[in-house]
Amino acid sequence: MEHVRITDPEIAELVVQEIERQRDKIRLIPSENYVSSAVLEVSGSVLTNKYSEGYSKKRYYEGQQFIDQIETLAVNRAKALFGAEAANVQPYSGSPANLAVYFAFAKPGDTIMGLALDHGGHLTHGWGVSITGAYYNPVRYELRPDTHLIDYDMVRDQAKKHRPKIIMAGATAYPRIIDWNIFAEVANEIDAILCVDMAHIAGLVAGGVHPSPIPVADVVTTTTHKSLRGPRGGMILMKKKHRKAINKAVFPGLQGGPHNHTTAGIAVALKEAATEEFIVYAHNIVANAKHLADKLNEKGFKLVSGGTDNHLVLIDVSPKNITGKVYAKALDTAGIVCNYNTVPFDPRPPFDPSGIRIGTPAMTSRGMGKSEMEKLADWMDQVAGNVANEAELNRIAAEVKELCKSFPAPGIPA
Repeated sequence: MEHVRITDPEIAELVVQEIERQRDKIRLIPSENYVSSAVLEVSGSVLTNKYSEGYSKKRYYEGQQFIDQIETLAVNRAKALFGAEAANVQPYSGSPANLAVYFAFAKPGDTIMGLALDHGGHLTHGWGVSITGAYYNPVRYELRPDTHLIDYDMVRDQAKKHRPKIIMAGATAYPRIIDWNIFAEVANEIDAILCVDMAHIAGLVAGGVHPSPIPVADVVTTTTHKSLRGPRGGMILMKKKHRKAINKAVFPGLQGGPHNHTTAGIAVALKEAATEEFIVYAHNIVANAKHLADKLNEKGFKLVSGGTDNHLVLIDVSPKNITGKVYAKALDTAGIVCNYNTVPFDPRPPFDPSGIRIGTPAMTSRGMGKSEMEKLADWMDQVAGNVANEAELNRIAAEVKELCKSFPAPGIPA
């Protein structure tokens, strides 16, 4: 940080404090991770200086000799890793990637269908406060009240009744395997575009621990961070027949020049994800999540759907006589970082809901395993009984920090 310290010591100090926070705390937000030093290096490189409107070999600016090669590498690696026919690596993040799909295949006012936000869907799956809910006519499917699993009968019934142009599958707070084949069957029955948003599980798909939507979906969107361990960017994978429509929707439809430093970071992350080490990592994410869920179950926590099949656990903490927001803030004081979250059929408001959402990608990136999941479950149980006991929370935070010293975080100095 030597140059930043000279130019802007205020920002430099805040960055250092964030480094310490990421180093010394257990990070359980399932959409967060640690990128490698290689991804960090290229993301902060001189590639940020270059403007590159258009696509490889079809740019509106000169001087693209090396940028074209970088983007081509990223596209080819994405196609190879996921077995996709075509790929676009330019979206600035997952939400713009989803917007590009809507822009490519629907007009304002057309009907779209996605999982309800308060049942685990994403804002961009047609929720009212999102542009996707304001510009399109959203219909929603939900979870079954008895199992908290996707109600596939409702998916089919809603699709036949409303005949959406686009069906959005995927979730941001759903701990179970999603059956892509059922969604594909429904989309085919009504001649709809099936888009799968696999932002949370892209790394699990790459590592072979979650079924891939690529063979059956028309289009698949994803972020490139989260379980994929890349920079903060987006990506769209698609059937070749949709490449022209998607590319046009991204540029010039929604964006100007791509962020070349991010494209390079995506390329590096995709190369890392094509290794045997990453496959082991993906399997360990799921093993850790399952073990943590089992231990939390034993301690009387109420897990949505009873457990997990992926990287994520959704917990209703109301049986502990606390709210999600109070519990999340107490956990943060104790060195354990998560987010408060609505649970299905939650009687409480979104800003003060009944649950929390946790995930194991970042912990697993540090090399933590089952014994650490057991310690974490113990700490989470202790925090639940001491949300107002600052001394106890600080004691746990010191223990968490000590544990973290034994598990260096990728890309972060010890």
